[in-house]
Parts: sequence; structure tokens; C-alpha cells
Amino acid sequence: MNQLQNLTKGFFKENPILVLVLGTCPTLATSSSALNGMGMGIATTFVLIGSNVVISLLSNVIPDKVRIPAFIVVIASFVTVVDLVMQAFVPALYEALGIFIPLIVVNCIVLGRAEAYASKNSVFSSFIDGLGMGLGFTMALGILGAFRELVGSGSILGHKFISGDGVLVFILAPGAFWALGYLIALINRIKRS
Repeated sequence: MNQLQNLTKGFFKENPILVLVLGTCPTLATSSSALNGMGMGIATTFVLIGSNVVISLLSNVIPDKVRIPAFIVVIASFVTVVDLVMQAFVPALYEALGIFIPLIVVNCIVLGRAEAYASKNSVFSSFIDGLGMGLGFTMALGILGAFRELVGSGSILGHKFISGDGVLVFILAPGAFWALGYLIALINRIKRS
């Protein structure tokens, strides 16, 4: 597969959130604002890239019987790095994302890419796959967070665009489902056109 196609498939063709509908728990929980969504996306992108590269390097060494536990150990190592770096350098974002940073370990997007792609492909291809899927995830979380923040509070990234309070439900959990449903419907409509 062409590396450019491999990079861009995470944006539209196989977007983890908007097309494959994977990782909905952190998607719905952390996308209450554009900043939170992008922060979670960047953290997951780092884990995807790092784990894909290491798993690709070790794919011939890891026995099949312990493949999944070995993948989880690799993923958990990168999540620990992200957790500590965020706690040290962006404590406000770290507090906002809370438990969802450590839960990247069990995110089906990360483990799915390790199993389906990184363990079967070259290091460079696995790097590109992790980057593409991670950026697609970040893009979707950013758009979802911006939409929810704009409709829910009338602002994006703390800048007020609409006077008044907004529709509070979009900042809350039910609004996450509605906003994600609208975005998925929009993507499906665009794909059919």
C-alpha cells in the first residue's frame, strides 16, 4: 500500500471514531471541549506511534502464546510515559482528562492497530499507520470537542463566539452521544455523495 494512502486512511476511510466507531468511551468522556479532545488525541497518537514501532520491531521475537499480553505491556509503557509527562508539563489538562489517560492502555484502537497492523508490517509502515490513525483520532476528537464546546457554551478554546449560555446538554454526557451521532451521520452523507 502506498505510504500516503496508509497515512491518510485514518482521517477518512478508516477513521477510528467516525467510521469504525472504536474508542467511544474516551471519545465521549474527553470531548467536552476542543482542548480536551485534542489533548486526548495527541496523547493517544504518541502511544499509537510508539507501540506500533516497538511491536513491529519485536513481532518476530514475541511468541504467539503471549502476543496480546506482550502488546499490552508495550502499550502500558508508552501510556506511563504520557501520564508522567502530562502530569509534569500540562497539569490542568492532565486533571481534566483524569482516568482516561491510564485507560489508553485498554483502548481498542491502540490494541487493534498493534494486532492488525504493527505485528504484521515493517517498522516504517507501522510508524506511518500509527501516525495516520492517531492524527485521524485527534482530528475527530478536536472536531467533536469544538462542536460540543461551541453549541454548549458558545466558545471554542475559551474564546466566546456566541453570546449567552448555549445549550448546556451538549457539554454533558447526553450531548456527547448526540454530537457524535450528528458527526457520523454527516460523514456517512458525505461518503454517499
